[in-house]
Amino acid sequence: MIRQLTTIHGEPSFTLASDRIKLAVTRRGGHMGPVRFKLRNRWVSPYSLAPWKPDECARNTPPILRVLRGDFLCLPFGGDGDYVHGETANLTWRQVKSTSEHLRLRMKLKRPSGSVAKTIGIRPGERAVYQEHMVSGVEGRFNFGHHAILKFPDDDGPYHINVSPFRYGSTKPEPFTDPAIGEYSALKVNATFHSLDRVPLASGGTTSLRKVPAREGYEDLVMVSSRPGDFAWTAATLDGYVWISLKDPRILPSTLFWLSNGGRHYPPWNGRHRRRIGLEEVNSHFSDGHAVSRKDLLKKKGVPTTRAFSAKEPTCIRMIHVVHPVPRAFGRVERIERDSDGESILVSNNQGKAVRVPVNWRFLYW
Repeated sequence: MIRQLTTIHGEPSFTLASDRIKLAVTRRGGHMGPVRFKLRNRWVSPYSLAPWKPDECARNTPPILRVLRGDFLCLPFGGDGDYVHGETANLTWRQVKSTSEHLRLRMKLKRPSGSVAKTIGIRPGERAVYQEHMVSGVEGRFNFGHHAILKFPDDDGPYHINVSPFRYGSTKPEPFTDPAIGEYSALKVNATFHSLDRVPLASGGTTSLRKVPAREGYEDLVMVSSRPGDFAWTAATLDGYVWISLKDPRILPSTLFWLSNGGRHYPPWNGRHRRRIGLEEVNSHFSDGHAVSRKDLLKKKGVPTTRAFSAKEPTCIRMIHVVHPVPRAFGRVERIERDSDGESILVSNNQGKAVRVPVNWRFLYW
């Protein structure tokens, strides 16, 4: 099966659908978005679409910013090389034979040399999206990651974010923004923390990263790194549902919070990119490129920032995103546990109430 392209939010895209999911993946950059999930009697769309369309951008705007939406693979992650976040997030993906439940794309890489096979799968009766990237022919140490971006509703909420227990948390070691070009941050530079509820502010005191909306007019970046183990998660509670990212932290040990709330005032941003939060599962040193990540600056913290790829053996990167309805007063996700059957997780809030979510979590382990 070869799918026809459909132009969505100004970008030619492949589509995939089931009874509970309708998703699109851009041909350029492989950005997965929009994705619509059917709850009991409505459809919801948690992923961000940029508040501009590709043809509204200046000609010299990088492809990644023209397309910017949803979730995409960055290899390498960050700003080294010809493209921010690598060719995988900027250049054209070619469709290969797909099925009713799987979309398969492929890209040949120049820097680094090699190829990536992207497979996105869905299953009837579930609100889960299974992503696999098989990296072949690449040699050397590189950083990489998934770059999911959520858009929160325009009311006061509050909405909630949380992650599984982490061993290391810090704001970016160097300034994330530059006021001289119209960028502004609220958080203290190079500040470590042990709780998302107490992150140091540049102006003094602390702020919570668990509640949205917050810190309007600012752009910030923090990184938290999972405790040792083979299972970790990131969760956002929106208006009557939870969005959850599941991962193997041995592959993707850290989560970047890109807190984007109108803090950039130049094209194409122009202060319009608001109430967006990147919840990015990475193997990287913050948003730095592979040159900095290869310095292994967090080795003493036990946090890897690159992975060794071998041209002789493929490397598999897997990720699951899942949505599930919850009561509107559900609040913050506090715990996620895997069931022994491999076909569901138990999601509990900070009041001890729980919902069971159908998902094949064993998919994470290749």
